[in-house]
Amino acid sequence: KKYKIGYTCGVFDMFHVGHLNLLEKCKSMCDYLIVGVCNDDYVRNIKHKEPVYSEQDRVRILEALKVVDRAELVTIEETNDKILAIEKFHFDVLFSGDDWKGSERYQKTEEQFKKYGAFIVYFPYTQGISTTQIKEKIKK
Repeated sequence: KKYKIGYTCGVFDMFHVGHLNLLEKCKSMCDYLIVGVCNDDYVRNIKHKEPVYSEQDRVRILEALKVVDRAELVTIEETNDKILAIEKFHFDVLFSGDDWKGSERYQKTEEQFKKYGAFIVYFPYTQGISTTQIKEKIKK
């Protein structure tokens, strides 16, 4: 595999096939996959949503997956500042959604990662499924 330790981060509420697709792609590129799970404070204060599943349940679901080697809660600061994440988890690749590619924030992060010998790999989102879409479908 191309990388030793990979890292991705997300809310992972109402786990669905889009989440699974992402994690399988991540694991296919690294020997050891760490998944940061955004804590409830992040979901409420940054995404302005109420999580369906508690942070502990979301970590537990991810830990049960064979493609995930380690799942751990991450704070708002660790989610927003990838340097805090790299210093905590010591990964050599960050996997992220391609909606961040080229953004000022991620261009800065790519530059900062160079001193750690780390890279960012961008993946497209699975079309046609999201937690928001699932919630809307349930409402109907």
